[in-house]
This record gives sequence, C-alpha cells and structure tokens, in this order.
Amino acid sequence: MIRPASVGSLCALCVFVVSPVRADPLPGTRPLTETGDLAAKMVAGIHTYLDRELAAAPEKRKALWKLDHSSPEAYAKSVAPNRERLRKLLGVVDRREPPAMYYGLPLGQDRRWQWLFEGGTATVVRWAVLPGVDAEGILIEPDHGPASADVIAIPDAGQTPEQLIGMDDGDNFAGRLAARGCRVLIPTLIDRADTHSGNPRLGRATNQPHREFVQRMAYEMGRTLPGYEVQKVLAGADWLTRDGNKRPLAVVGYGDGGLVALLATALDERFTACQVSGAFGSLAAVWDQPIDRNVWGLLGEFGDAELGLLVAPRKLVIDRLPGPNWGGPKPSKGGWSGAAPGTLGPIPAATIDRELGRLKAAAGKWSPVVVDGGKKVETESVVAADELKRHISRVPGPGWPVDAAARQKRQFEQLVNYTQKLWRDSDAVRAGYWKKADAASPAAWEKSSEPYRDYFHTEVIGKLPDPTVPLNPRTRPLYDEKTWTGYEVMLDVYPDVFAYGILLLPKDLKPGEKRPVVVCQHGLEGTPRHVIDPEKSPVYEEFARKLVERGYIVYAPQNPYIGSTTFRQIQRKAQPLKASLFSFIIRQHQRTLDWLETLPGVDPKRIAFYGLSYGGKTAMRVPAVEKRYCLSICSADFNEWVGKCVSVELDRSYMWTLEYDMYEFDLGGTFNYAEMAYLIAPRPFMVERGHDDGVGIDEMVAYEYAKIRYLYANRLKIADRTEIEFFPGVHKINGKGTFAFLDRHLNWPPR
Repeated sequence: MIRPASVGSLCALCVFVVSPVRADPLPGTRPLTETGDLAAKMVAGIHTYLDRELAAAPEKRKALWKLDHSSPEAYAKSVAPNRERLRKLLGVVDRREPPAMYYGLPLGQDRRWQWLFEGGTATVVRWAVLPGVDAEGILIEPDHGPASADVIAIPDAGQTPEQLIGMDDGDNFAGRLAARGCRVLIPTLIDRADTHSGNPRLGRATNQPHREFVQRMAYEMGRTLPGYEVQKVLAGADWLTRDGNKRPLAVVGYGDGGLVALLATALDERFTACQVSGAFGSLAAVWDQPIDRNVWGLLGEFGDAELGLLVAPRKLVIDRLPGPNWGGPKPSKGGWSGAAPGTLGPIPAATIDRELGRLKAAAGKWSPVVVDGGKKVETESVVAADELKRHISRVPGPGWPVDAAARQKRQFEQLVNYTQKLWRDSDAVRAGYWKKADAASPAAWEKSSEPYRDYFHTEVIGKLPDPTVPLNPRTRPLYDEKTWTGYEVMLDVYPDVFAYGILLLPKDLKPGEKRPVVVCQHGLEGTPRHVIDPEKSPVYEEFARKLVERGYIVYAPQNPYIGSTTFRQIQRKAQPLKASLFSFIIRQHQRTLDWLETLPGVDPKRIAFYGLSYGGKTAMRVPAVEKRYCLSICSADFNEWVGKCVSVELDRSYMWTLEYDMYEFDLGGTFNYAEMAYLIAPRPFMVERGHDDGVGIDEMVAYEYAKIRYLYANRLKIADRTEIEFFPGVHKINGKGTFAFLDRHLNWPPR
C-alpha cells in the first residue's frame, strides 16, 4: 500500500492544476473542460451510481422470483432456488456435527448447573455445531409435563441469554414461554466488544468489535458471521427434533437475534413459526450498519420482504419495534484501531411499513401477522407466546455459575480458530475447484479457463452491465517535454461514472508506426501524476516517465481507491449488490482499452499492464478478466493473498488495519493470487518484489509464486513467459528486470 508523506501533499496532488502547453485536444476528441479534483469526482460519481442501484434493487429483484401460490407444496418448490442461493451467500455450506447436547460448563465440569424459577428449570448447556465449534446458552424445560412446543429464543448481540430469563435486569420472556408448556433454547451471540480482537503474541490489538473481527476472515473464506450464527440455531433445531417428534418448532429473536431468526427460518423449513422483533426493515441501510451484517449479493435478490417470502406459507410474526441502538466501534486510541465504520439506530417506521407492504403484496394469503411492541400477540401466532419485551420478572442472582465474559471468549475463539483452519485447508479446496482446467497445451489451458474467468468476474469481482453510454473522449494537453507530450483523457462509462487518465506520447512516433503501450497504475491514494513526476512520490521511481522516454506509449489511469473512508464505502454499498470496487475498475479499463485501440500509433496486440501496490492488486484482477492486456506485472503487492487477509498470526495481515475494503467473498475457496495468475496464463506474467517490502514476507510470496512457475514451466512448457525479481529494497518500483521483461515480450525496440 502507498502511504503519502503528508496529508497536505496528497491534497495538493489530488487537484489537477492544468497549465496548457497549447489549446488543441488530441485529434478525434473533444476538449476536456472538467476542472477540480477529478479523482474525488470519480469516487462521487460511483457513489451516485450505487445509490441509484440500491434504490432500484427492490423492483429489480422481482425478476428472480417465480412464485407459485397454487398450494403450499408448489410455493415451496417455486422458492427453492432462491433458498439455495441465500444459503450460499450466507456461507451456510458446512456439514454440521451430529446432534449432541452437553449439560454444564465446557471446562471439564460435568455438573448439571440448573436454576428453578417461575415457569421452568434453566440449565447451562452447550451443543455441537461444527468441528471445534459449539454453541452455548441456556435450555429451559417446562415444569408441568412434556413440552408442547420447542422454541429457540435469540437475544440481541448486546444481550446475554440470562437476560431472557429475567436476570441482570432482563425480561423473563423465556420463562413465560416455559410456563405455557414450551421447551426453550437460548443461544449466545457474538457481541460487539473488542476485548479479544487482537493477538497479544504479535503485540497487535484493534478496536474491531468481535463481530467484525470474525466477519472479516469468514467473508474471505465464503462464510459470514450471520451464517455461523444461523448454523448454531440450526444445530439447536437438529437436537430439538432428533427424536422425530412432531411438536411445533418456532424461533423468535430481537435485534441481531431477530435477523438471525429470520434468516434461519428462511433457510430451514422445519421451523413452523418465526417471530422477528426490532429487525424487520433493517436491510435497507445495511451498507451503513456494522460490517458484520455485510452479505455478498444479498440486496440483489433479498430484502426483508423477500426473506419473509421464504418463510411463507408458515407463520411469520413481525413486531414493529424499531430495534436496538449501537453507536459504532470504540474510538481509536493507544494502538487500538482498524474498525470499519457503522452504527445501528432505530429502524424508521416508514421503512418497516414499506417492506411490510412489499411482503404482503407478494405473499398474499400467507402474509405476516404484524404487532407493535408491548401489545398482546395472538395465542396462535407463535406457539402461545404473549409479550415480547415488557414484563420484568427478576430471578435471584446468587448461585448461577456462568461467567458471561469467559463464555463470550470461548465462543469468539472457536469461530476464529475454525476460520483459520478453513484458510489453512484452502489450498486443497482451490486445487479441487481447478480440476477441470486442461494444461495439455497453452491453447487448451486458455480455453478451459474461460468458465473460471467468467465465475471470477461474475461471482467474485461482480460483473456490471456493459457500458451504456458512448465513449465521448475528451482530452487536453498537460505535458510538453523534450521527447514526449502528455494529455489528460476522460471517457464515459455510465451516467455519472467516467474513466480518467494521462496519455504520454513519444515525439518520434512516425506516421503509420504502431508501438506497444504500457499502462502504468498507481497505488492507494495515488493519482496518474504520481507515476510520472519525480517529485510526487519516490516509491514510483517515475516509471511512466522512464518508459515513455524508452519509446513506449504510456497510459496512466486514475483508479478510484482514493479518499480513505469515502472510497472504502463504495465496497459497503456495492457488495450487497454483488459488485465491488473492482467491478467499476474493470469497466473503466475496458473503456480505456476501447479508446486506446483507436489511436493511430497504438498496436492493439501489445498493450501491457504494470501496477504498484493497489495497482499491483489491479494487475492481478483486471488482466485476469480483460484479455486484451497482453501481459501483466504485479509490483509491491504479490502475496499469499488469502493469508494476508485472514491470518491472525501474520503481523502485517489486513486483520490489523483499516483496509476492510480488501475482503472479497469466498476468494479463499476459488482464487488466491496463483489462481488469478492462472487466468492470465498463457500470457506473460511477472512479479516484482522488494525483500523488505512490508506488504508481505519473502516466504509467502515465493510459496504462492511457485505454483505459477509450476504451471508455466512444468505443465504448459512456457517457462520464458513468467519471472519473479527479488531485489534489495522496500515498497517501490525497481524497474530493472521488469523493464527487460517488457522489452522482451513487447519486442521493443524492434529487433
């Protein structure tokens, strides 16, 4: 990553002050008249695009739903594909452990801790979920005879199970259910404290809430924290129904627990009823909420109403309580930092009612029961539950054995350890995923890679529609040097979304001559001028200027990773729509190539890519999709990328930094950097690596590159098309082996 020397110098660089050397634009283009901070305008335009798409999402979802109301059986069949897609997006994909309930605390203590109170007997329990992962909470069994129904009652992340049985100034909601004959299971959710979000062995600590800390690594591995908590609820249902009984099975929840209850019922048809309180309507603003609620592609197909459609024709009760408040992560201080922004506030009544209206219109005769907090719920709505959150019935405190903080630590560490193992096992998972790629020849490899390329673009990066407006190229002169000239260039992509960059042209370019092009990409918080002007940033070594002086045509694009949290929030808006920052970057580069190919001096078959840091990330992702780049060089970024994002044992992992924008859903199961390079093969590919570059360590870089070398050299027999250069240095362009690599593969100068 590129970190400018000072904020002041960055601000000065972001505003392009133009002193025209002459007034004429390039032939075939209109004059570029846009002024001001073009990088900031680019980011703002992408936000405008996404705001429109978020607003349009509910209407667009209709095309993905083919509801059949003719019978409950026909309806269930018609929504089955939607249900399975939701399961994948949540990451509820791992096989659960066989049903098993353990009474007592999980530290070798087999004592059956119980508390008798009005309504039933409360027992401390844990139950098996996934290998190495238990759920913990409280089981309440009614006092009078066998249970007439089973209920899983899920508290908010800011509550404990004890509060649902009246302890700690809580509400004895679960006890009232037990008094009406229900057996009640209450799980613990991961909370939003940040006590354990670090690694003391590395001296690393963050202010990331526990929920964010787990979500980051889980997301990269194709799982989510809501998905993990749904698994805990489903594992509880496995145990409650293990004897094949036909008792009603319901789930109720408040706040985060309400969302988990709705998701669990949407996925599992064993639940006969669901009550959601303080959560329905919250998804409309999910991009502005805590990042633990971020689910890839969710809003493209599912809003609150659509989740309700997956509950129908079963009973759904929606309590219009506005939900809990949470003011966001603790402020950064004393080395504790890195948390993503996000808050929770009351869900507006208008938002709740809008989603209810959409649900009722689509569900018809299977519409939900709607209640307001504090009012009685009809007996038949959720297995005879009455008030949700009002009547207080305190339970005496002495004698209860649970240390809630220790329980939270166990629950947190189990999910961290489980996800870390997913990463350690992911090499084998990706190898299995790539089994259909044919390495019999370079041509066979390229052909068999096409389905992988399409999956990468569509399911990992997110494929935006083809550009909908003309290119409309605008240019204005910017440089007039001894041997070359430079022009600013602006191209249209979508309404409000444009591509921008600087084109450098050698002055000795002869009429009719076709030369190779090198696209030189800046890094984080950079601009095109960083790669051209020697005084802008030393890490770039003015490599674009050196290449044009070498005789290449050079293009330096502006990428939209500039503006700190402002650009990072593009990810938060885009990912629920199944898109990402790189969805836009790919389309911007495609438009740029469309235009470059029209220039009289450009050889369209010799357009190369060379990027540093975040530009190196671009070098892995854009040429993997855009085959018109004839080669790619990744500088100061190449890594065992999944580990870089996920590992809690690596001191330079993104787990310790603010860069929540780095996480891409299920990359761990599909495309590490080796596999991205597989999509570039058989085109030439090179890595430039400074030994002391803090973005990684040589061992991880070499380990990941070895897979690429094996493909090129051993399987495809094209060893001359790949190379890695280690050099003594830090996070910078070296420009030695890479320049030679460009010269050789672009045949420059002509031999």
